[in-house]
Amino acid sequence: MAREIKLKLQEGDIAPDFSAGTNGGGRVSLADFAGKNVVLYFYPKDDTPGCTKEACAFRDRFAEFKKHGAVVLGVSTDSTKSHDKFATKYKLPFALLADEDKKIVGAYGVRGEKSFLGRTYLGTHRVTFLIGPDGRIKKIWPQVKPEAHAAEVLAAL
Repeated sequence: MAREIKLKLQEGDIAPDFSAGTNGGGRVSLADFAGKNVVLYFYPKDDTPGCTKEACAFRDRFAEFKKHGAVVLGVSTDSTKSHDKFATKYKLPFALLADEDKKIVGAYGVRGEKSFLGRTYLGTHRVTFLIGPDGRIKKIWPQVKPEAHAAEVLAAL
């Protein structure tokens, strides 16, 4: 059963800026995309079943996101090396941000208690933020179904 998470950010809030390394050796910050819609999706771990379904759904609809002038960014606490393997394996056309110091997941309030097979641990919740051209959060999806999520985000655009 999915745990209800309490987010500290709300729709209408200014999105916290960030800077992080990406797959392919790049570095991006939110400020780089001022004036554009940004789909910032947080996911638990590279190359795991749900995360792969979600990433591939964004990949498969990537041309539609571009048509809407939107940028797609995936964020997890994995390393850039892990992101390189994941992005190459599934031919992901968008940047994956390496938040190894957990500053971005902390700023967006998506890190918290999770449980799996009776074990409780701290991890990243699967949450997506749609950030508008003005830097404000337009929409938040606190509960995500990985395979259907890209379509939901496109509908909001």
